[in-house]
Amino acid sequence: MKSQNYFEKLEMDQLSELANFVVNENMCHHNDNETDETEHIQDMITKMYYEDLNLFFNSEFFVSKDSSGAIEGVIRVVKWDYHQELPIQKLFQIDPLQLSNRKRRTPIWHIGRFATRKNIGDQFLFKKLMVCAIAPLCRKKRGLAFAECDSKLLKAMKLLGIKAKVLGKSINYLGSETIPISLDYEGLKEFYHQNKKLIHRRKLTPVT
Repeated sequence: MKSQNYFEKLEMDQLSELANFVVNENMCHHNDNETDETEHIQDMITKMYYEDLNLFFNSEFFVSKDSSGAIEGVIRVVKWDYHQELPIQKLFQIDPLQLSNRKRRTPIWHIGRFATRKNIGDQFLFKKLMVCAIAPLCRKKRGLAFAECDSKLLKAMKLLGIKAKVLGKSINYLGSETIPISLDYEGLKEFYHQNKKLIHRRKLTPVT
């Protein structure tokens, strides 16, 4: 019998588990080079852990687990405080404030840490995780979200009706071609309203 998954928010003492899951699953999905050194992978996990720790109090981590408590999927949304460095700044030298093009500070979010267990059986898991992450932007109907998106995932998002703006050239990150993107309400509203029912009864309150 297929186990039933459930959602919960991640606590600070689970950040190490999250970093291990995200790095290992991304390498498993995207990297065909089996000779990657353990030391290199551990270095990525450590860097991810401290980055998440630094952003923790402005973040929400949404985690899907199976009935045994094993992680099946995760996504993180950060409400930017306009001061802490976001991954898109660090990896792509992109300034979110310049791209917001507003005289007044607009709400800005960062979506990241998306990962799912390879060969997962839940065909709706990506939609559920994405709805959790974009909910604050879609509820306010204003603002911008930024993300670093795997090229294959970006194609899947387009097929699902998510309209993203590509902000620059890709780099190799976590074993795959990664592209900087931005998202706004107009590009997300169709997907959000079609799929928000997937988590309607979940007791989740995304960062606002």
